[in-house]
Amino acid sequence: MEDLKMASSCSCSSDKKTEDKDAKLKQKMGKIKHKLVVMSGKGGVGKSTVAANLAAALAMDGYQVGLLDIDVHGPSIPRLLSLSDKKPHIEKDFIEPVAWGRNLWVMSLGFLLPDNREAVIWRGPVKMGLIRQFLQDVTWGDLDYLVVDCPPGTGDEPLSALQLIGREARAIIVTTPQAVAVDDVRRSVTFCREMETPVLGILENMSGYSCPKCHEPLDIFNSGGGKDLASEMEVGFLGSIPIDPEIVRSGDEGYIYVKTHPESPAARGMLALAKRISDNMPGK
Repeated sequence: MEDLKMASSCSCSSDKKTEDKDAKLKQKMGKIKHKLVVMSGKGGVGKSTVAANLAAALAMDGYQVGLLDIDVHGPSIPRLLSLSDKKPHIEKDFIEPVAWGRNLWVMSLGFLLPDNREAVIWRGPVKMGLIRQFLQDVTWGDLDYLVVDCPPGTGDEPLSALQLIGREARAIIVTTPQAVAVDDVRRSVTFCREMETPVLGILENMSGYSCPKCHEPLDIFNSGGGKDLASEMEVGFLGSIPIDPEIVRSGDEGYIYVKTHPESPAARGMLALAKRISDNMPGK
């Protein structure tokens, strides 16, 4: 009998802790108006660069923005924002995100790793626990937007993010024009539908290149693949962003491209993306 009482008590205690965590998560997410999950079925499409510049563009427009990097195995947001040497303030019950400017706050596992050369070897439940902690324990405050940067594919991290954020999540899917990328990105659209997550649209990155000498447009990776996929899958098309070598340099050196090169065609494309999203979010 005593054993049964003990088992019952342990079960009730566990249930209570889960309920408390769920309530805390719901309370934190309730303070954030819009949750944008940036994802792609393919690696190397510039998804993190898009997420970082989108978050910065929204912040530059005066919105209160959070940027959450949930790429456990390759967190790149700290480098892209020149925050690699920063550490969040951590207490027992909360974590303060790292500030970038007045309107943008950032959280990433990259801030917490003692050595960036170490491999993170975690299974799914541990990853989900970390993402839950980033969502419920980080002091995001009252935000207009939370931009979540996912790793490539449809595995543990995007699955956990969509499950934890719930029906308020909205997906932005990044592709490049070539067929090998489009094939994988198509699966991302299907993934979102299975998760009942609305897709805001598909963004075609690295779409063409304008020669700086003769200004002749060159389709290095072809063009139009993202737009064709959006039409095929009956989701919105968010536009095209051309290739610019300066984007690569800006990422390596940690300055935000839309801030330093606002008049370039690629920056205009990213700024237009931010405006298109802010003008068309539900409830606006």
